[in-house]
Amino acid sequence: MKKLFQNYNYQFNKNEKKLISSFLKQSIKQMEGNKQFFAELKAFNSILDKLSSGEETVKFTKDEKTKLTFQLKQNIDYIKKEMNKSWFIKKWMMKSLFNQYSNLLDNHFRG
Repeated sequence: MKKLFQNYNYQFNKNEKKLISSFLKQSIKQMEGNKQFFAELKAFNSILDKLSSGEETVKFTKDEKTKLTFQLKQNIDYIKKEMNKSWFIKKWMMKSLFNQYSNLLDNHFRG
């Protein structure tokens, strides 16, 4: 049975905040010039502001959570695909990033 009300309050540790912030900054930099991504840019800038506010609990809107979760899933799929077709050293370097994103998604945004 699906929950009637979803809780969008998250408590991230210092490393998770840093990982999400760098991921969002990179995404914003890539989408900046394209008007097609206006909604994503607005959501990501809002999330960045909330993360940098210094509060222990971060409250997302449903839209922010949905867009961030979708982008994280896309990024994990891309990294997995790159790891499968790369050699040992590149695969070894990407494994850490893949694990960080996967843990973040599993611990906070799934379920």
